[in-house]
Amino acid sequence: MLKEVLIVEGKSDVAAVNRAVEADCIVTGGFHFNRKTLADISAAYKKRGIIILTDPDTAGENIRKFLTKKFPGAKHAYIPKDEATANNDIGVEQAKPDSIRNALSKVRTLELNPREEFTTAEMVTHGLSGGEGSSERRDKIGAALGIGYGNVKTFVKRLNNYGITREEFSDALKKIYDGEN
Repeated sequence: MLKEVLIVEGKSDVAAVNRAVEADCIVTGGFHFNRKTLADISAAYKKRGIIILTDPDTAGENIRKFLTKKFPGAKHAYIPKDEATANNDIGVEQAKPDSIRNALSKVRTLELNPREEFTTAEMVTHGLSGGEGSSERRDKIGAALGIGYGNVKTFVKRLNNYGITREEFSDALKKIYDGEN
């Protein structure tokens, strides 16, 4: 049983999570939170901690941003988009149990004092921006590091805000490029 409570978007997400791990979940029901849902999330945040596990799409990211502002100490788990896509649908409910367990094994927490270790210029140097295949490489590295996919600005922000070390980044980068050759 996970100590933290998972925050997911829908009832189908709960079913997918339950196939993967034993955990308590709170369903947001989308972006329009009612008072009870926010009160439940707040209570869980204070008592047990929460892990935000939203869909890897725009709506899921918007929910994640909203919750992060309200609950800055929340933990974050990301399922890569390609592992959460089936039947022309993207979502936690589409993910296989191994993908959910893998995402939960890479949980990250935002740092209170984010660093400025990584830059957008550096992403160009590493082939993660402005070139052919850069988006796909960012996606693969985001999955390897457990920070999800993002455009270059979002990706750099996550590298810095989630405390990714230079060594973690280099290892992920090496694996991605070794896989391309």
